[in-house]
Amino acid sequence: MGVVVEETPNPNARKFTTDSRIFPGDGSVSVMPGQTSDFPIMNALMELEGVDNVFGFQNFITVNKKSDADWDQLTPKVEAAVKEAGY
Repeated sequence: MGVVVEETPNPNARKFTTDSRIFPGDGSVSVMPGQTSDFPIMNALMELEGVDNVFGFQNFITVNKKSDADWDQLTPKVEAAVKEAGY
C-alpha cells in the first residue's frame, strides 16, 4: 500500500495513511510549533519547510501546512519522510 495521501475538508491539511501502525495504543499525538515529540517521525515532519503542525493516530498522520506553502512541493517531502521512517 505504501503511503496514501487524502485531501481533507481543510485545504491546509492532508492525511497520510500507511499500512502499518505508527502510534501504539489508543491515544493521539500532536505537535505544534515549538514543540517536540517522543516520535521521531513527528519531529522530522515539523522540520520540513512549510509544515505548521502535525497530528497522528494509529496508522495516519495529518499534516497542516502554513498558508503560503504549496502542496505540490510539500507532499513528496512528507511522503519521503514517512517512508524513510520505515512506514
